[in-house]
Amino acid sequence: MLLEVKNIRVHYDKVEAVKGISLSADKGMISTLIGANGAGKSTTLRAISGLKKITSGEIWFDGQRIDGVAPHKIVGLGVAHVPEGRRLFGLMTVRHNLVAGAYLQNDKKLVEKTMDEVFEHFPVLKERQKQLAKTLSGGEQQMLAMGRALMARPKVILMDEPSLGLAPFMVIEIAKIIQQFKEIGFSVVLIEQNAVLALRLADSGYVLETGSIALEGPSKDLMKNEHVKKAYLGG
Repeated sequence: MLLEVKNIRVHYDKVEAVKGISLSADKGMISTLIGANGAGKSTTLRAISGLKKITSGEIWFDGQRIDGVAPHKIVGLGVAHVPEGRRLFGLMTVRHNLVAGAYLQNDKKLVEKTMDEVFEHFPVLKERQKQLAKTLSGGEQQMLAMGRALMARPKVILMDEPSLGLAPFMVIEIAKIIQQFKEIGFSVVLIEQNAVLALRLADSGYVLETGSIALEGPSKDLMKNEHVKKAYLGG
């Protein structure tokens, strides 16, 4: 198993936000976390990428325990995080944002090769590479955030609400790109408020409720579950 989260707990001061969550993701698989706002989904991703310290439990990646490891070192091991809200450098160009994603790479030829690969996935970024990131549309900014993650040459990509605030046609495009990531061989851990989209894309799913996993299993089974239908899929 490429990524394993084992019974992690996370606190914000005295408030326990994540209450013993365990999940896994293998190479070329998409796992999704669905649940209401405040269920602990984003905190779980932040714990995996080292941005939030866990209180207890273990996180393993590619055979190595990574909880307690510095975030930049986790990136170097092969974990990329596309955060909610994209978090781009708005006053930097598209190209410079992409270069920032490769800050751990010392091989300039490899960086250029990776950028060419990103441009193959996102042709619009090649067209707009000299534009400031803040001048892009919402969909283009999401593509840039995803492209920046790819510049780190990851093995697993953590994606937090990639369709948030996007027009329906752009949501479809983002979904196609996530599916392409799987076909290439990336592992994806996806948080998505659009539960129907998330479960259709994913191989397995976890339903989080108030910091705990209420249900888990193959996505196709979760889509048939009556509780999931009523609570997350609009009946």
